[in-house]
Amino acid sequence: MVAARPLLGALLVTAMVGCASTPKAKAPPPSFDAVMSQAEAQVATAGADAAITAFEDAAKVDPTRKEPWVRIAQLQFDRNNYARAIVAAEEVLQRDPDDLVADGVITVAGFRIANQSLQRLQGRGALASDTARKEAETLAATLRATMGDSILAPEKPKRAPVRRSSTPRTPAAPGTQAQPAPKQESKPASSDPFKNLGGN
Repeated sequence: MVAARPLLGALLVTAMVGCASTPKAKAPPPSFDAVMSQAEAQVATAGADAAITAFEDAAKVDPTRKEPWVRIAQLQFDRNNYARAIVAAEEVLQRDPDDLVADGVITVAGFRIANQSLQRLQGRGALASDTARKEAETLAATLRATMGDSILAPEKPKRAPVRRSSTPRTPAAPGTQAQPAPKQESKPASSDPFKNLGGN
């Protein structure tokens, strides 16, 4: 009986060591819906930067889903980061080629990038070439085809207020009629949106 005690003690120590070395079960990773909900909460509480990072994490949880990329595209567009918005929208279209939000982001963001580029080039006098003029005309034709003619219609000039002359009028001689002042011919405004861009 005395000899059995050391053996029993050894067995207890071995069992305790075995229990201590048993790896604990890892918690399951958060679901896609849970990560998306957290990301949406970040939009209102932490701002766009944190929300975009959270949506990128959601995209890693399930790379086949388009929803994180839709939100990233929208957030980048709202921040005027048009190039990044287009990249995110392209990710959406890889997962769903018929997504209208992604198509809209790419279209409008692309037009705004093109408009900014044209304004910079015009300011530097770089639109004087015939090639640049043709490219601008192609862009304008595309805008008209997709959004209607009014998108590039010239603004109507505002009517100048009528000013009364401060010099007194000379009364007409008796028996004669006063001659009306000759009317100045008004030239119609040019409807060419590229008239100020230069060219050959």
